[in-house]
Amino acid sequence: MKLFLFFLSIFLMTLSCQKEQGFENFNVDLNLPDNDTILLLSKYPELKLYNSEIIESKTRTAHIVQAASYSDGFRKGIFLFDDYKCKAIYQRDTLNIKLNNYNGYFGNGVLIKVFNNQFYIKDIDPGTLKGEEKFKKARVFSQKLILNSNKFNKNDSIYGFLDYKCNIDSSIDKHFKGYFKTIIQ
Repeated sequence: MKLFLFFLSIFLMTLSCQKEQGFENFNVDLNLPDNDTILLLSKYPELKLYNSEIIESKTRTAHIVQAASYSDGFRKGIFLFDDYKCKAIYQRDTLNIKLNNYNGYFGNGVLIKVFNNQFYIKDIDPGTLKGEEKFKKARVFSQKLILNSNKFNKNDSIYGFLDYKCNIDSSIDKHFKGYFKTIIQ
């Protein structure tokens, strides 16, 4: 009986750490534009991920590090990605912030939908081809978004921080964390 209660409590704790993916409130930090990492972004040129890519910003728009770990029962591995760009588009009443490293063949990243002082994160499917937008279902462990404002307009600068942990396809754990800045289109 004690053994059963022990495993039951571990199972319930595991379930309590996972949450349904949905809208959550984001924090506002007016001092975010003065963050050291964001200030460093302005000193480096934007990444060029493929030869024919049209660069939209003169300076780096994101410093995001993603650690993706997997286990298939026999092998374990960790992959690190740090070549992300930020793009923000204001459509109707929703701000879409895309943090992606699309290289002309496939991409990896997230789409953050901001609406009414809340946000929702969708994982971009790495198998997405040019011109497509596909997403993967994720089981969210934790997510935190900080923006420099809660009011957005086209042509405004936006600064942010994201810390997002999830599980994709029950075999890949993803930790996506870093700073970004861009001009809202």
